[in-house]
Amino acid sequence: MYTHIDPRTIISQATKIPDEKTLKTRNLAALRESCREFEAIFVNEMFKAMRKTVPDDPLTPKSMAIDTYQEMLDMETAHQAAKGEGLGIGEAMYRQLAAHLEPVKKG
Repeated sequence: MYTHIDPRTIISQATKIPDEKTLKTRNLAALRESCREFEAIFVNEMFKAMRKTVPDDPLTPKSMAIDTYQEMLDMETAHQAAKGEGLGIGEAMYRQLAAHLEPVKKG
């Protein structure tokens, strides 16, 4: 049994370079997502700092399970807070950094 694969077909598909507009759109979308993720991480760290200021409740015992659940809850709350418009930190970062990706049109 003879199977022949033409290497030109594999190479031509692998080296297809997207046009500049597609690359810019992908870069801007990736930048927006990164800025949202940064905002979520920032809000999560803010929650951690705020939680440290609250004294422990003597009625409920402290355990590793409760700590883990509290961290997961804070992380999910931070991600939900950063969705959409969020607090504005991610959007401000996006506007500032997007200017470096797109050439400014003069005229």
